[in-house]
Amino acid sequence: MSKLRRQLSANTSNVVETKNLVDIKAKTGNLYESIAIVAKRANQINISLKEELHNKLEEFASHTDSLEEIHENKEQIEISRAYEKMPNPAILATQEFMEDKIYYRKNDSDLFS
Repeated sequence: MSKLRRQLSANTSNVVETKNLVDIKAKTGNLYESIAIVAKRANQINISLKEELHNKLEEFASHTDSLEEIHENKEQIEISRAYEKMPNPAILATQEFMEDKIYYRKNDSDLFS
């Protein structure tokens, strides 16, 4: 199991829970900025999970185009199901943000001044 999957599956449930918007806003002072940070982190998580899944499934890929050789591989199906059961990247990113596990910074230079 990869480091990312162990980290993601540690204490995260698959159930979406409502969050208090005041708490989310309190982290940065701006609700939209907080949501943008969570969205960027969710995108990072999603990309790394996709790469990991494709790398694992590539081991089972058949590079021949013969129809007789197409068959279901139980290991491949189990890997796909395991990734489907993982929590949504947005849930993971929100949890990381609320636990102050995401590093972010503001650009101090104002473009319009």
